[in-house]
Amino acid sequence: MTPRIRRLGLPLLTASVLALATACGGGGGGDTATKASATPGEKIKLTVGLFGDFGFKPLYAEYKKTHPNVEIVENVAQFNDHHSNLVKRLATNAGAADIEAVEVGYVSTFTAQPAKFTDLKQFGLDKRQADYLDWKWQQGLSKDGSQVLGLGTDVGGLAMCYRKDLFKKAGLPTDRAEVAALWPTWEQYIATGKKFAGASVAGAKFVDSPGEILRAMVNQAPIGLYDAQDQIIVESNPEVKKAWDLSNQLTQEGLTAKLAAFSPPWNTGFAKGSFATIICPAWMTGFIQEQAKDATGKWDIATVPGGSGNSGGSHLMVPKQSKHPKEAAELIDFLTSKDNQAKVFKEEGTFPSIPALYDDPSIQNFTKPFFGDAPIGKIYSEAAKALKPQHLGPKEADVRTAIGNGLGRVEQGKQTPDEAWAQVLEDVKKIK
Repeated sequence: MTPRIRRLGLPLLTASVLALATACGGGGGGDTATKASATPGEKIKLTVGLFGDFGFKPLYAEYKKTHPNVEIVENVAQFNDHHSNLVKRLATNAGAADIEAVEVGYVSTFTAQPAKFTDLKQFGLDKRQADYLDWKWQQGLSKDGSQVLGLGTDVGGLAMCYRKDLFKKAGLPTDRAEVAALWPTWEQYIATGKKFAGASVAGAKFVDSPGEILRAMVNQAPIGLYDAQDQIIVESNPEVKKAWDLSNQLTQEGLTAKLAAFSPPWNTGFAKGSFATIICPAWMTGFIQEQAKDATGKWDIATVPGGSGNSGGSHLMVPKQSKHPKEAAELIDFLTSKDNQAKVFKEEGTFPSIPALYDDPSIQNFTKPFFGDAPIGKIYSEAAKALKPQHLGPKEADVRTAIGNGLGRVEQGKQTPDEAWAQVLEDVKKIK
């Protein structure tokens, strides 16, 4: 997989990995307070553990201009490997980087282990609270809210990317405002898909697969897979069942290309024009541009059904193992600054988690020629402003895996939606 998809995709950790994370929650590595910071001028090396390309390399070069004694080494792994390795390194109190990136789907797993991470408050980073979206800030705190364990890099505000050329062939509108008007609701999105299918556009389905559609719908609900007491509520939450039913309707109506997100055939599908729409968090724009290099002007961006939502985003954390926690905290402060979040957005597409930027002209007026000069900054700013935060549980990834597997069984014709749902509920009950 490409560096960007390792950074931005959301493969899911296995149950055994998350069980290990829970098991190693107690106890802690060395006491940060006893570790001396570097003396002035001392040469130090900071390691940064990431799951793909965060767009930080130009920022490192800028940082070194004012910190010539600091060497920064970036260690990049695939998404699953990165998070599972971090679990193991925390358990053994050895091998973690000075700074570790954690994706939002797993941040609650690690913030539940405050003894394993440095409280960034002791280095003054609690001053950054006013910068952030409140819910994004809260995600980086210990469960009791007393410690600052991570600072946010980005959020994944939602939109819908679509192929204008395929819409034109299907006799559908291509103007982004007219396209958005087609689907204020998910039911109308499916109705639009049926019109697309009725036009029999050669080689193209309406959507890649139902998995990310379900995820988007669940993320839009006030309450998702967990309640505020960290109890799994998949069976009792009608929003989850509604998302399940609508997602499976896409399959039953023959509207999906049956391309699992983040698989090699899915990657190829962008270049081949195998699907006309895709759920499009801000970071997805960079991936589409990378995979469909010859499709300049063919893709555009419209509002997502339901109007808003979030998919993805990360935090940077400092394990207690770091020999240079003060310097690591200073680098995190720099990498997540207002100016640098804006720079990374313009280069990589990852959308800032600092709301003061949302009305900044440089963000509001930002466009991309690849997407027909779509007002990307404005679209994702509006999505971020409309976003209503949702509580994420400690084994969010395992629950999503169980549901995703069920969708896959339906799409592959192995089970009916009712049969798959019954198995999903049984599988979810085993997640403790």
